[in-house]
Amino acid sequence: MILRHSTAPRRRGRWAPCAALCVWLACASTAAQADCFESAAVYHGVNPLILRAIAHVESRGNPQAIHRNKNGTMDIGELQINSIHLRELAAFGIRAKDLLDECVNVYVAAWHLKKQMAAYGNTWDAVGAYHSRSPRLRDDYARLVKATLVKWGVVVGEGGVQ
Repeated sequence: MILRHSTAPRRRGRWAPCAALCVWLACASTAAQADCFESAAVYHGVNPLILRAIAHVESRGNPQAIHRNKNGTMDIGELQINSIHLRELAAFGIRAKDLLDECVNVYVAAWHLKKQMAAYGNTWDAVGAYHSRSPRLRDDYARLVKATLVKWGVVVGEGGVQ
């Protein structure tokens, strides 16, 4: 699953649906699903453990999770991708229902986390901004993700997120 904008002019030929189907089938295979966190993390340059912790915080790992928010948006799939991103994701051929596919959801989450890292650096602020850019909500969320990693024994509980 590639989520990068091309600088080449767009050509929508008869092969576009075939290419989209091939990507879809590759993501849907069981072998691909088993490695989605690792492959998405490598592709987008993010930490797979952070992605797994976000999945745990967001849905306890439920790929079919859907949450309707008070503001009218929806959080979709295992990593709860918010529907406000659907317009941008449409440029990559990704629709709301596609986010219920675990592998697609993980790749989109890795892409979204990488965008936050571009804005905040490789920091807990970037992890928190996955959820919200509001400082209080961002910091609370980063603490939840870090607490998950501490519970799993992969991060020491001292320092970092206050």
